[in-house]
Amino acid sequence: MVIETDTPSFLEWFLPALLAYGQVLGALVGGGLVAWWLIASLRYGPKRGCVKVTAALAAVLPDLTQTSFRRVWALSWLAVKESIRRRAVVVFAVFIVVLLFAGWFLDPDSDHPATLYMRFVIDSTSYLMLALALLISALSLPKDFKDKTLHTVVTKPVRPGEIVLGRVVGFTIITTGLLVVMGTISYVFVIRGLAHTHQVDPDDLARAEESLNKMLAGGDVEPLTLRTTRVHNHSHDFHIAPVERISGDSGTEIVLKERGRARTTSRQDHWHDLSYETSTEPSGGKTTVRIAAAMGSPQGRLIARVPIYGKIRFKNRAGDDAEKGVNVGDEWTYRSFIAGGTRAAAIWTFGGMTEANFPDDVFPQGLPLEMTIEVFRTHKGKTDDPTNIPGIPGSLALRNPDTGLTGKLRIFTANDFTTTVEYLPRKLQTPEGTAVDLFDDLATEDGRIEVVLRCEKGGQFFGAAQADVYFHARDASFTLNFIKGYLGIWIQMVLLIGIGVTVSTLLSAPIALLTTFVVLIVGLWGVTFMSDLGASQFMPMEDLKAKEEYVWGGGPLEALYRLVQQQNVTSEMEPGTRTTVMKTADQVLGYSLFALAKVLPEFGQFSFADRVASGFDIPAEKILIGLCRMLGYLVPLLLAGYLFLKMREVAR
Repeated sequence: MVIETDTPSFLEWFLPALLAYGQVLGALVGGGLVAWWLIASLRYGPKRGCVKVTAALAAVLPDLTQTSFRRVWALSWLAVKESIRRRAVVVFAVFIVVLLFAGWFLDPDSDHPATLYMRFVIDSTSYLMLALALLISALSLPKDFKDKTLHTVVTKPVRPGEIVLGRVVGFTIITTGLLVVMGTISYVFVIRGLAHTHQVDPDDLARAEESLNKMLAGGDVEPLTLRTTRVHNHSHDFHIAPVERISGDSGTEIVLKERGRARTTSRQDHWHDLSYETSTEPSGGKTTVRIAAAMGSPQGRLIARVPIYGKIRFKNRAGDDAEKGVNVGDEWTYRSFIAGGTRAAAIWTFGGMTEANFPDDVFPQGLPLEMTIEVFRTHKGKTDDPTNIPGIPGSLALRNPDTGLTGKLRIFTANDFTTTVEYLPRKLQTPEGTAVDLFDDLATEDGRIEVVLRCEKGGQFFGAAQADVYFHARDASFTLNFIKGYLGIWIQMVLLIGIGVTVSTLLSAPIALLTTFVVLIVGLWGVTFMSDLGASQFMPMEDLKAKEEYVWGGGPLEALYRLVQQQNVTSEMEPGTRTTVMKTADQVLGYSLFALAKVLPEFGQFSFADRVASGFDIPAEKILIGLCRMLGYLVPLLLAGYLFLKMREVAR
């Protein structure tokens, strides 16, 4: 899973965010008051305009403190009934139709079916619910203005703030109800769509029973390898050991186990636990052993990993510290590459590596280290099957960051973008052959340890980012994580309702709908680009390049000129008046874009679909930060909607 930025703890985030929020909000309030006074001055003159603005502001606090929650609830329930009358529940019927046809297109035989299914249900629910929130919030009040149905409400002792709050709460109730139902159906759809089981392959079972009978007759005792039947375009291998040698006073005896348990190999991101029983029956004057195996449901797909991430740094070919790895020509700079067959390495420093966090009884196989390595090949090598290219060997080592003491691990094989799990044993050896303990010798007193990754094949490269290697600390509840994913949709939905209702108090229906839609599209995909593009016009290039936030090609005017002239985005513009004018204008536009990016909500920050689909637990801090951001937008939006509606004087 790609993680561009780390999730800070709530306390680390809150104070800096509160300070930035206060600055932006103060600038908006100041700019809004100036704009309000200018508009009032054009209509009534400077002096009278100032009086009107002052009087309106003086009435805000008494108006808001006298808000009746009984009237707000009545207006909310009215908004719910209006939404039902306007067929808002049609989106539920559309969702059901989408799920019915999804079985034709979702392929459970794919390499990662769980990711495919969960991305589908979360994304389809998100788009449908955001479309519903957009329509009902942006069109409701303008329609009431047009039909004059709002006059009946305004002429009663109902304040404008209660109308705005009632609409937001009412629309939130109806959409939340639909989201809960759709989320429940989606959960069942994913569980049932991925559910399957296997049987033991009859031919393999017959061979295993024949081998088992030979063992009991005095042959060698060894594990049996069996294969399951093929379901959803995959099968599994598994190993059982139904016999064992027991030494006694009368010598060594081969004993048959009556029952046992095993686990299949992993395919399509899952495995199966199974139990088997052995039985004997007479056949042709001999005793024949039979094996019966019962396969469980798929495991490892629908999980919520709780990872421990480290900080990454690199070594170059000579083994010296480097800012980044090798550039292999990939335009996406998320991962850096280390050259194989050299001293180049990617090193992660992890914290919290203590025996208390990884007790032996919970992790009997060792500490689970999971890696998703990108493999860049300069040649494929020799292979008999061109469709099955062999993996690239790599090595891992553990090192104490203070003393430099290193423990060797075995060589592993990496395949492109395939999650590899390595269980790190408690006892290791140094390159000199000295025995060391992972926690006592390789970890520092405060629980820090380094993981060193190298590519062992010359001419090949490993690509890695900070989040590609992590320790799998535990598994959280998948059901709870699925609910958290839908909570992200709810945050987006409520925020969009607040924007739509606020905009609709001031603009006509088509303009309100278009404005809210533009805010949604920019918030989903354009805020980061706007911020980087704006900052590129007035911030030092070196600082932005270091943070990978620099946008090549200049501002809007310069980019348009380069496009028309078919110029390279990295070449210098010819000096002259034309270039000076364009760059000056782009600086002004850059400040505007940067400021606008700080004001617009970044809806993409509230989407947790990637984490749920990739099987990672959503941290509680991420949910809490998302709720705080939503409230930070809603409060000024509701206040702005109150002021806009009060200025319209609807009842007149």
